Amino acid sequence: MFSHIMVGADDVNEAKKFYDAVLGAMGHPEGVIDEKGRCFYITPTGIFSISKPIDGQAACGMNGGTVGFHAASTKEADAWHAAGIANGGTAIEDPPGVREGGMGPLYLAYLRDPAGNKICALHRMS
Repeated sequence: MFSHIMVGADDVNEAKKFYDAVLGAMGHPEGVIDEKGRCFYITPTGIFSISKPIDGQAACGMNGGTVGFHAASTKEADAWHAAGIANGGTAIEDPPGVREGGMGPLYLAYLRDPAGNKICALHRMS
């Protein structure tokens, strides 16, 4: 359904360091900076990217929005969470763990990246 997700950051290099760590914990290679200073993580299933806002305004976290990353296991979600905290992220909501809901049991871990964007690692417990 999605082709790509782009989040804003005032400092793309700081954001790249953070996302290299959290996405690296999931086995993804480091992001690539293009000629416009944007950072891209290209995978067979989609693209995650970081950019300074093109309108010249300050970047801000998505109020009410979340970017979710697939975790292959609970161990991978925990490694993602730990890497994020070690690289400038902030733990939010409940600690990583199983949550019950309408979509069945999910293992979730939540962070805010250095720019304030809310992100999540999700492992389906099926």
